[in-house]
Amino acid sequence: MSTSYFATASLTALLLVAGTAHAADDTPATVEEITVIANDRAGLIERQPTNTVLGIDKPLIETARSASFASDLTLQRYGIETVDDLVAVSPGTFTASFYNVPGSVAVRGTLAEVYFRGFKRIENRGTYPTLLSAVQQVEIVRGPPTAFNGPGKVGGFLNFVPKTAQVEGAYLTAPTGQVEVTVGSYDKKNLSAQVGLPASFGAVEGGVYLYGEVEDSGSFYRGITPKHHLLQLSSDFSTPEGYFVSFGGMYYNSEGYVQTPGWNRLTQDLVDNQNYIRGRDTTIVDLDGNGRLTPNEIGASLTRGYFGGAAPSIDPRFTLDTGLGVSKITARDVFISDRDFSDTETQTYYLDVGRRFGADHVVKGQLFYDQLKNQRFVSYGFPADYDTWVAEARLTYNGEFASADRNLVLNTVSGLSWRTFEGERKESTAFIALDRRDILTGATPNDIFDDPFSQEPGGIGLPWNLHNKSKWHDRGAFAVADLTIYDRLNLVLSGRLDDYSVKSQDVGSQASVANRLGQKDASGKGTYSLSASYKAPFGLMPYVTYAETAALEVSQAGDINPGQVPNGSWISDSDLRELGLKGQWLDGALVASLSAYRQTRTRLNSVNNTVVGHRSKGLELEARWVVNRNLSLSVNGNNQQTIVKGPNTGFYYIPAFAARTPGELGFGGGYAVFSYATFPSRAVDYEETTVPDTVASIYATYTSDEMSWGQAGLTGGVKYVGETSGTVPGAVVYPEHTTMTASAYYARGPWMARLNIDNLFDKLYFTPVADVYANVAVLPSVGRQWRLTVQRSF
Repeated sequence: MSTSYFATASLTALLLVAGTAHAADDTPATVEEITVIANDRAGLIERQPTNTVLGIDKPLIETARSASFASDLTLQRYGIETVDDLVAVSPGTFTASFYNVPGSVAVRGTLAEVYFRGFKRIENRGTYPTLLSAVQQVEIVRGPPTAFNGPGKVGGFLNFVPKTAQVEGAYLTAPTGQVEVTVGSYDKKNLSAQVGLPASFGAVEGGVYLYGEVEDSGSFYRGITPKHHLLQLSSDFSTPEGYFVSFGGMYYNSEGYVQTPGWNRLTQDLVDNQNYIRGRDTTIVDLDGNGRLTPNEIGASLTRGYFGGAAPSIDPRFTLDTGLGVSKITARDVFISDRDFSDTETQTYYLDVGRRFGADHVVKGQLFYDQLKNQRFVSYGFPADYDTWVAEARLTYNGEFASADRNLVLNTVSGLSWRTFEGERKESTAFIALDRRDILTGATPNDIFDDPFSQEPGGIGLPWNLHNKSKWHDRGAFAVADLTIYDRLNLVLSGRLDDYSVKSQDVGSQASVANRLGQKDASGKGTYSLSASYKAPFGLMPYVTYAETAALEVSQAGDINPGQVPNGSWISDSDLRELGLKGQWLDGALVASLSAYRQTRTRLNSVNNTVVGHRSKGLELEARWVVNRNLSLSVNGNNQQTIVKGPNTGFYYIPAFAARTPGELGFGGGYAVFSYATFPSRAVDYEETTVPDTVASIYATYTSDEMSWGQAGLTGGVKYVGETSGTVPGAVVYPEHTTMTASAYYARGPWMARLNIDNLFDKLYFTPVADVYANVAVLPSVGRQWRLTVQRSF
């Protein structure tokens, strides 16, 4: 365990001691509502309860689960732009690179799910970036969703709360809005505008909030030029009789967020000294001059299986035969070509209708719809086309029941849900050779592979070797009971039953006869969790949680492959044991939590449809302190270990050296193991080394008082990430690293200027690539970047 982690843990311990020293008596912490901290100028403290975890309004600091949140103000002060940056505000959220596209995060060592207003969105594993600019708050829950949210895996999830015309439970009373223009290094250009309007008429009170954003930028990585448009609307209305309705949606489209694996031809010398092995293979030639290699020009597959023992025979197509040498490479030079593209469109809509019966009972019906369309091509040989949608209906009843003296208070939520998915996933993996390109030479016709998008009618071209048409349904019933006894002991029981059905068909060029005809199945599964907490003296709250969950094993597009259906691997179980201690002092200005967990869950290897088990354990800590009206501090960190449960029979690409082949004889193609258990050390349990043991961060924000000249603020943050590596025996190691970010703002009247600097000292570090390419590519860090934002409020 690193000294940086010990320092972070020590600081948190000091905060806990400080809070205890300030406790005037042994009264329990606040349970009815969040105390609003007027001096919280960085948005660190909860301002109102949330129903994200339980379906019952409850502060995260008083919930018997490990959970964090980031307000829109905190995101702004800390300069957080992508979900990968959430490591600054939440422990346990380090994420390996999904090909430089931050779609989701890993929580506790495994991929998290993404929710929008409490509803699960379609899977996003690096398909498009998940933007944070349109949110009012992001909630990061570690562990499984409870029964209210629907079935899901142990690990964690993110919930995005969009900007609305409701502020701390009340509607806007006057129009508000702002316009922002951002410019920055590497041709950064972004324009956003938002407006909130009160919309009351007669006895109906309400409001409407509209947010829009346009991005047209360059990138630190040469050849990548991201562009996107986002439009979001939220509307909320209510009547004195207790009726209420909320509706809205979000439209997003993007291009240019091209996936890149980063650097190929991995060696320890490349990581340590940036010495890149040069050379190209000229055996395969673009005979027809169309700028790419078609199947007739390539011949047999360029992926060679390695089955242990001796090295595979030498293939002339794998051999570098010209331009051999070694040259320095910079972090800006990554795997890319002019033919690479990624075009995405998403549409998300919601509708809530309900009625409150007095202060204690609510009936609500909700509808949710999410659609994803994406076409992309990465020139090492991976084209994909996704067209999917999911819809969910949920009917809930919330009620509170209490004894006359309120020594016993029972809050409940129960209901029914129906979720349906339909989609198509097309992919081609027939010709993949990530090491073939000499990055410093750049893309050439004999290292750009064909794709089905370029196929001409009647011509030679690459077909979709996977074309999955998938439908599945989930009909569920759920209940959550939250019992508080004498305002100290809290017991929570959460449970649901789900009835699943799936029908899937693969009509791709390499589909088996059985999969081409289609597979279908049905199954019922239960999910439950138990939690207990106690409000002890001095503002402390120990808690314990146990959960067992069931969830669908879906691929990158949210679909289920027909190959998973016959053996039942389309659905899997996971469990969690968690023990924690939370505290809040100084009227809520100081909050802290410490948790220890052990979990088991699975991960799908979508290449050969195997399900791989994982077991994780760890320690997480978090503290936030609004010291006074000018200064606030936050610190978080985690120490964890994730074990892959052997034998791992998944499919993975491996570097040439792992196949006992010198790079100059193997970089022209690619090597793979069709079962990772080919390596004896992977036939048993082994550690998942793409996840660092230790991650920690500490941030401080100083804000001046309002003066005649205006107001100014400064934020500085330090993040530490421990050592990582590939997973094959003798894998390349990526050293630990520490980086710093800084931001400052100046405001006067309706105007504000904000400057953010990321990677302040231009540190070079490395992030492993996720999934099946973890051993053959690594993403070098983005160097120092700055952004200047000018904002006009009205």
